[in-house]
Formats: sequence, structure tokens, C-alpha cells
Amino acid sequence: MKEPLRILMLEDVPDDVGLIERTLSRQKVEFVGKRVDTRDEFILELNSFKPDVILSDHVLPQFNSLEALSICQHINLNVPFILVTGTVSEEFAVSCLKQGADDYVLKSNLVRLPSAIQNALRQRALEGHRRNDERQLRQQNEELTKINKELDSFVYSVSHNLRAPLMSLLGLLKLVEVESDNPSSDLKPYFAMMNHSIGKLDETLKEILDYSKNARTDVHRDKIDLQKLVEESFEKLMYLPGSEFVKKSITIKSDGELWQDKSRLSVIITNLVSNSIKYRDEKKNQCTIDVQCHFDEKNFTLIFRDNGIGIPPEFVPKVFDMFYRATERSEGAGLGLYIVKETIDKLGGAISVESRVGESTTFKLILPNLI
Repeated sequence: MKEPLRILMLEDVPDDVGLIERTLSRQKVEFVGKRVDTRDEFILELNSFKPDVILSDHVLPQFNSLEALSICQHINLNVPFILVTGTVSEEFAVSCLKQGADDYVLKSNLVRLPSAIQNALRQRALEGHRRNDERQLRQQNEELTKINKELDSFVYSVSHNLRAPLMSLLGLLKLVEVESDNPSSDLKPYFAMMNHSIGKLDETLKEILDYSKNARTDVHRDKIDLQKLVEESFEKLMYLPGSEFVKKSITIKSDGELWQDKSRLSVIITNLVSNSIKYRDEKKNQCTIDVQCHFDEKNFTLIFRDNGIGIPPEFVPKVFDMFYRATERSEGAGLGLYIVKETIDKLGGAISVESRVGESTTFKLILPNLI
């Protein structure tokens, strides 16, 4: 059933309120009315009564309709504001409408009030839909602008990141071809360099696939065994150079079940663990990665902390930018942390980073539990 209309009446004459109520009742308008006649009462009832419609006399002893209308506009209250008053000039009525009033009804012609209320409610609803459509259109335009900029950057940077190792590989093949005629030549260094170039190509292609998959596929809801998922990410990276020197620690505290997109969560965890391995501090006796998680029915928090080389403070705000490399040790396409951020955004979460050069880096993720 439809809720009765909550009508707030700014009126200092109780008899006039009675006339308004009888007129609405005769037209079978279901409503709950509340009368106020001072500024303080009006503001109080806007918050507590939460009206669907405001009917206002023009002049009260210490308050008037234009002041009341201004208050509504100041707090962005999107409800019909209808002037219900005695005889007014045409110029004044037009002025009120220009300032934002929805309509005006003379007390000598209250029979028009029910239709004025319905028309104002209908118009406000239409305006609300229009504003919502405009907001969605602006968001879509902003997203398209962002996508176009990223696409330009993506095409340029990816073509460079793919061509560089390819050119290196082609050059090495020519050297091998020349050296192969010399029996005393040692070709192993060339093959090692080829393998390195192919590895860079493979990493770039995997990042491109992760980026594409996140952008074009819907979020899935899977039951997550987080301990197993983190362990699998470490296993995937067991042959990454330096992984054998890193000590891992996994602590998971749970309160119930965890549901999320398993594929996307795996990409996030693998990228962050990979990052910690690549940027470990080789000068330290023990390199560590500490993964902590706790979750409940609403959200879950993942924390990745390592004791690696750290990130200079001026680079921290840029680490999630597309193709950004904060250190010379970065050999990938610079998409890893960008993909992490985009994936977390797709899942409706947030990520933050804190780092101290030479000490540690901590990534903190908060994601919704889709239970």
C-alpha cells in the first residue's frame, strides 16, 4: 500500500489549516499533516517529520515563504514547495516560481490544491529521473574519456614493451647464427639472454590478458578458501628469481564464510606477492612477506607487508598509474599495480600503500564479502 503523504504546512492560522485538510480529505488524498509557524519549528520538522510536500503561507509574524524556500534549497531538499496564500499579484506569483516554488494556490480556490500537489510530485519525480540520467551520462562520458586516454597510453607503451625484447631476441638470433660456425664459441650466454627476453614478453602478455579480462568480464561470486588461494599464489611464483630467499608468513582470522570473485582475487594476490619478491632487499639477512587477513559477513581486509627496498615518498602516489615504474629494477610493462587497483575498483573495494625506503612496504586492501 502507498504510504500517506507527509504534508508540512507553514501556516499561522489554524482555521486555514483546517480548510486545507478538509479540501484534501474530500478529494480522497491520504496524508499526515503537521503545522508549524516559526523558523525554528520549520527547520526541526524538515529533519524529523521528513515531509513529502511543503505548503506555505506567504507571510507569518516572523517568517515568510521565500525564507522557507531558501532553507529547502540550501539543504538540497527535493520535495514540492507550494505557496498557499491569500490574494497575491501576478508579478509576485511569477517571482516565486522563478525562485524555485513549484506552484501557488489561492486560499479562495483550494479546490485546485490536490491536483497541484499531484502535478508537483509528478514533475519532481520526472526531474529526479532526468538528473539521475544526466549523472549517469556524465559518469559514462568520464569513463569513456578515461578509457580513451588509457587506450592511447596502452597502445604506445605495450607496443614498446613488446618490440624491445623482440628486437633483442632477433639480434641475439643473428649473433648465434654467426657464432654457430665457430666451434669454440660458447652460445650459453646468448641462450640465457634469449630466455630473459622471452620471459619479459610473456610477463607483458600475461598482464595484458589480466587487464583485458578484468575490463570485459562480470564479477563472479565464489566461495573462497583464502589460505589455499594465498598458498597457490606463492606456488605459482616459486620459480620467480629470488623467491627461494623470501620467507612467507600467512595469518588468516575469520568469522564465517568468505565469498568473492576467485579469479580476480587470485590476480590481486599474485601481483602483490610477485611485487614483494621482485623488490626484496638483497642486503638483508632475511627477506620476508607477511600476509594477514581478517573478515566478517560484510568486509574483509588483506594486508601484505614486506621488508623490501621500499618506495620513495614522492613515488608512492603514482605506483597505481598505468605503466609507471618506480625503480630501475622494474622490468615488466608497469601494469602490475595498475591491474591490482583496477581489479579492486571492479570488486567495489579500496587499496592503500605505506612505505619506508630501506625498511618496508605495506599494501592494505578492503573488499566486500559477497556472502
